[in-house]
Amino acid sequence: MPPGIYCPMEFWSKGENQNIQVDFLLPTGIYLNLSVSCNASLGTIKQVVWKHAQYEPLYHMLSDPEAYVFTCINQTAEQQELEDEQRRLCDIQPFLPVLRLVAREGDRVKKVINSQISLLIGKGLHEFDSVQDPEVNDFRTKMCQFCEERAAKRQQLSWAAWMEYNFPLQLEPMTKGLGAGPLHTPTKNIFVNVKFQSGGESFTFQISPKEFPITLMSYAIKKQATVFRHETVENPEDYTLQVNGKCEYLYGNYPLYQFQYIRSCLHRGLTPHLTMVHCSTIIAMRDEQTNCIASPPKMTAKPPPLPKKKPNYGSLWSLEQPFYIELVQGSKVNADERMKLVVQAGLFHGNEMLCKTVSSSEVNVCSEPVWKQRLDFDINICDLPRMARLCFALYAVIEKAKKARSTKKKSKKADCPIAWVNVMLFDYKDQLKTGECCLHMWSSFPDEKGELLNPMGTVQCNPNTESAAALVICFPSVASHPVYYPSFEQLLELGRNGDQPRMISLLQSWPELPVLNALELLDFSFPDRYVGSFAINSLKKLTPFLFMFRAVEGDYNELFQYLLQALSNRKIGHFLFWHLRSEMHVPAVALRFGLILEAYCRGSTHHMKVLMKQGEALNKMKALNDFVKASSQKATKPQTKEMMHVCMKQETYLEALSHLQSPLNPNIILAEVCVDQCTFMDSKMKPLWIVFNNEETGGGGVGIIFKNGDDLRQDMLTLQMIQLMDILWKQEGLDLRMTPYGCLSTGDKTGLIEVVMHSDTIANIQLNKSNMVATAAFNKDALLNWLKSKNPGDALEQAIEEFTLSCAGYCVATYVLGIGDRHSDNIMIRETGQLFHIDFGHFLGNFKTKFGINRERVPFILTYDFVHVIQQGKTNNNEKFERFRGYCEKAYMILRRHGLLFLHLFALMKAAGLPELSCSKDIQYLKVREAEPREG
Repeated sequence: MPPGIYCPMEFWSKGENQNIQVDFLLPTGIYLNLSVSCNASLGTIKQVVWKHAQYEPLYHMLSDPEAYVFTCINQTAEQQELEDEQRRLCDIQPFLPVLRLVAREGDRVKKVINSQISLLIGKGLHEFDSVQDPEVNDFRTKMCQFCEERAAKRQQLSWAAWMEYNFPLQLEPMTKGLGAGPLHTPTKNIFVNVKFQSGGESFTFQISPKEFPITLMSYAIKKQATVFRHETVENPEDYTLQVNGKCEYLYGNYPLYQFQYIRSCLHRGLTPHLTMVHCSTIIAMRDEQTNCIASPPKMTAKPPPLPKKKPNYGSLWSLEQPFYIELVQGSKVNADERMKLVVQAGLFHGNEMLCKTVSSSEVNVCSEPVWKQRLDFDINICDLPRMARLCFALYAVIEKAKKARSTKKKSKKADCPIAWVNVMLFDYKDQLKTGECCLHMWSSFPDEKGELLNPMGTVQCNPNTESAAALVICFPSVASHPVYYPSFEQLLELGRNGDQPRMISLLQSWPELPVLNALELLDFSFPDRYVGSFAINSLKKLTPFLFMFRAVEGDYNELFQYLLQALSNRKIGHFLFWHLRSEMHVPAVALRFGLILEAYCRGSTHHMKVLMKQGEALNKMKALNDFVKASSQKATKPQTKEMMHVCMKQETYLEALSHLQSPLNPNIILAEVCVDQCTFMDSKMKPLWIVFNNEETGGGGVGIIFKNGDDLRQDMLTLQMIQLMDILWKQEGLDLRMTPYGCLSTGDKTGLIEVVMHSDTIANIQLNKSNMVATAAFNKDALLNWLKSKNPGDALEQAIEEFTLSCAGYCVATYVLGIGDRHSDNIMIRETGQLFHIDFGHFLGNFKTKFGINRERVPFILTYDFVHVIQQGKTNNNEKFERFRGYCEKAYMILRRHGLLFLHLFALMKAAGLPELSCSKDIQYLKVREAEPREG
């Protein structure tokens, strides 16, 4: 054991500002024990080591410091090279305080980038090499080359085109047709404040909201020239407009009122504040990004193309014999010795069974059971679809269960599932698989419906090969030569030769059609942060291969090509990264998602620095949350809060939690963390409430909630659906003033939630406006009185209208989605009057029960105090209530017209692994809502 003390991760989170004794092993065999700061970078530490090494023996044998690199044993007990010497010791967190210097080998720049990518995606790139899979190797080679070529082309963009990549427009959905509802185009002139970035002077203009940004910029340039008596007037096309304090720009031929920022200011009664930014500033930003790429990607020669399928190869369609496989044996099977082992096998295309399942004979339980049995399927080889998958389930049965026929039904219940695994019949090069293969299986859990097979599960084998049960099977050699699935060109040739029925039947089984139908229904107008999650879950579900060649060469894999839009739109890339990164802990998808993340990083090396800053902030939040959880068990909340503030005021925490783009929305800059305003919540997991200040925005602080221990994916999905509803309503001219706040899962039961500032829960409002706690919920005037206090005078009528619209929207949304557990603690209201719901732990009709009684007695929440506000405090104000009812009816009918879209999207999300959305039965709630009578 090398010298040094054991340093768990908790050690590094507590002692960041202190010195620690570290043992350094030099290449000459000399040990040095030095005291270094935990906050020091590796570069600084290396300088200290060299300063002391000159007084030690054999110093003359050492080369230049740049010839060596530190290595350590990390927290996962692996040796790690520390190429990135800008990292600090407290961020590296070695298992032991021992650093060894070794001679640096290979291309340092390449190794630094590889090290940064490994750190960023949470998986070492050496793990991809160790897989030794031809598909993985081909994917990495070709996709990385493709992404690097895209990055090189992006460096040549004009400043305007570069802006479109880095700062995509944030536009409100436009009304389709005339529409019917309260979404009106502003007609009155609006006031806009414009500041010049160079001189700092600002002017306020009155302008029509229908004008384009170029008009506003020309006004500003003329005003500046007049005030300062400039002889030459600059060209407005050389400028762009930036939202103050945000990475958000207004440009293009769109009216001002269509920009989300302008419309938000109009709703809140605020004056928009914009900054005139000259193109030279944008060009400098572009050049800085280009320079951060240490060496431009080399245009290496393309690998040889795939071998063409030889004409003398027999066609798959000519193989009329039935499909079969041989079940050879199992290994590492653990079951009760009193039982028998059986393997069930089925052929599926997606979730559709292609033929009846077949079962093996029963064998005695042992670690390595042997079958050597042929399993025949009732389908010919020529009828196998391209995406056919073979699904296996290994289970144990009670030996006496087969004695009496009358006990057959009971014996099925006695089946004890052990493991399952899926495998594709065709490989990624379209070749029908042959020969023997070993399938390492995934552990099974009893299914409510008694189903043993898992056709929608991954087609990846379990990477835990040391302990996972496995099946050895043998695919038959059906021909004397390799058999390929016919190409799309051959399919068209089939149609040209007059065999239309055959062509149609094959097209119906063509891959990815369900996914593409759903994404096409989205019309690509869905918010960038949410389209990615649907596409990613469809990757889990219906795209078994990496599709490397098709994605690059422009073949039919449009889904993967859509994901590559991340290389042309940085905001899509941001959310693509986090949606993938948040599931890297799941073994079934870690390999595929890790490869896509690696490809994205190589094509967006400039974005890696921003993402690493966000990752560092999240790591600090997690360490802080762990500290708060431990402290809260021993101290009071005020004492724990004080200790939390002391921890946050450390230099490393202040640096990590300041000046970064928000993972929830990369347009928002989290400038300075306001330590004194930060706290933690009282729930079991002690979520952190962190407030940031950004003086340039002029809109107060920005708050985020960090959760560690709760799965936010269901909340994310619900908010995605609410945002989609909002878009569909706005396209029909109906703005129901929804508040789909930001929510992002960033890892295993960790994530962020946007704080909607200047809002409170209905429960708090009722409590604060009532004299007695017991009667608080029955005080129907509390909510209206609170709105009056926040909106004095003429502003009250607008606040009540905001309440009416938003209440209608959330009544319809919660009804359609079957959201349960609704009470006054998870319904909130903003000071402007907008009502919104939070905490979506139960949906699709999965309501809470107690003693077998359904606690949800009504289809949606509309309490007396809500109606009291809608009726403006007047008992018989039926006109206002009828308006509210009309909003609800219009909103519901709009969603009815798009019912198929919601069904498709929820079907895609079945692969996400959410407890309340795992099978077709869960989607039945939506189907019932979609099929309800349209009248009445």
